[in-house]
Amino acid sequence: MRSLLDAVETLGLSRAGLQTYGDWTVKVPVSALLEQEHRGKAGKLVLVTAMTPTPHGEGKTVTAIGLAMGLCRRGRSAVACLRQPSLGPVFGMKGGAAGGGKATVEPSVRVNLGLTGDIAAIESAHNLLSAMVDNHVYHGNSLGLDPSTIVWPRTLDVNDRALRQVAMEVGTSVAPHSRTGEFVITAASEVMAIHGLAESYADLKERLGRIVVGRTRDGRVLRAQDLKAEGAMATLLRDAMAPNLVLTQEGTPAFVHGGPFGNIAHGTATLTSIRLARATSEIAVVEAGFGSDLGAEKFVDLVSPLGGLNVGTGVVVATTRALRYHGGASVADAERPDLARLTLGLPNLAKHVENVRALGMDPVVALNRFPTDSPEEIRAVQGLCGELRATCAESRVFSEGGAGAVDLVDAVEASLSRGAVSRPIYDASSPALSKAERIVRTIYGGDGLDVGSTAADDLRWVVELGGDAMPVCMSKTHLSLSDNPKALGRPTGFRVRIDRVEIRSGAGFTLIHTGKVNTMPGLPTHPAAEGIDLTADGTIVGVR
Repeated sequence: MRSLLDAVETLGLSRAGLQTYGDWTVKVPVSALLEQEHRGKAGKLVLVTAMTPTPHGEGKTVTAIGLAMGLCRRGRSAVACLRQPSLGPVFGMKGGAAGGGKATVEPSVRVNLGLTGDIAAIESAHNLLSAMVDNHVYHGNSLGLDPSTIVWPRTLDVNDRALRQVAMEVGTSVAPHSRTGEFVITAASEVMAIHGLAESYADLKERLGRIVVGRTRDGRVLRAQDLKAEGAMATLLRDAMAPNLVLTQEGTPAFVHGGPFGNIAHGTATLTSIRLARATSEIAVVEAGFGSDLGAEKFVDLVSPLGGLNVGTGVVVATTRALRYHGGASVADAERPDLARLTLGLPNLAKHVENVRALGMDPVVALNRFPTDSPEEIRAVQGLCGELRATCAESRVFSEGGAGAVDLVDAVEASLSRGAVSRPIYDASSPALSKAERIVRTIYGGDGLDVGSTAADDLRWVVELGGDAMPVCMSKTHLSLSDNPKALGRPTGFRVRIDRVEIRSGAGFTLIHTGKVNTMPGLPTHPAAEGIDLTADGTIVGVR
């Protein structure tokens, strides 16, 4: 495989200012983005999304990596843009997120275990603000913060359900008192979302300063800048702002940078890395979290307008196994061919194809092939795609690497030539609830919204703080098109209940909570951590 520095030169990047981490990772300075964009080059963008996820996983990251490798084999300059894996899933149940088989980014173990320490820096910056909030109260509370209104949690990048709610001794040095607080996993931190959307160090610092931490006793909003916290927080994030460049196992460049949750934030790589990829290649392949109802919707409605991006093609990853599951097969039974169950699951795929088209993108279905797929099932998927006027391409990148993406590359290149233009599905000037209702009806297929009393109270404060002028970010289960994780397939006749509304002033969006999305997951009975080890010679084993 070629060296990483060769890839740097191929992308037209200067070696000056690069921070090297071993032989296989470099950080590209933030200043390189401006330098590259001044050259006027703007590659096309392909967004990789999926049908509704299942416990098996559909291979979205594998497909994004394999597609980028396949495009490079075709002679196109392509770059993959991926999120950094969170340690929660790595040590928990899901495992890592560096791809798999012959479609991985390398060194995959290092990628899965923190890479350049960006997430640790985000964790530290978040917790610094948490400490400064309570420290201010302890030392006299000159700003008059009402401790009962503190909304800023603490964070940890490891699944630990015992920290979902914690008792804390706070108050003043003279009159201490207790309050409850919580931890969220770092991927759910607003600092993570800010890291993903900030365009410069100045923008980063301004966004950090806008973070809402609570209210004063007379009802004024209190922000991080009031505590003079943003400068120190930005300092901790200085190096984390620089995109991480690695290679796939075939030598294709890949930016692995940022890791916001796909169901409580925008769920994609940093805007800085995506813009840098477009400025240095013909095609940037960007992975978006979960299905089209989450990652793809948020990318087009929230990320694209901020970055001035257009997405021409939306790749919807599907598997026969997932289709059987959405057709009613159990987790175990979904492993075996079952045309009847698969046929019942096809409406789920159909909805995601429709969503991609509703967002203005040209849809391509990437059928991630398994050896057990039956010819009848493949024909059924192809038949559905024909009815939907969507190209269906088989992908064998897990077993064959870039060579297994030939059909997918053909389909994507043909799609890009059609010149589709992505577009938000709501008017940016419409009220937050109108935006949310548009998403529910158009993307989820629901019949409307029900607003709980707590959410109605929240909304009044959020609107007062300018939340109506921001894009909305829906917090929703990834396991269903609806807000009910048990409603598989293509649910109909449902309404979505809004339980809470929060403003993310630093990130720049209004967060609307539907159902219960756990921001601090727990470990399973036998977590993956049990199988991870360090041998006597220093070799890491068991990371998957």
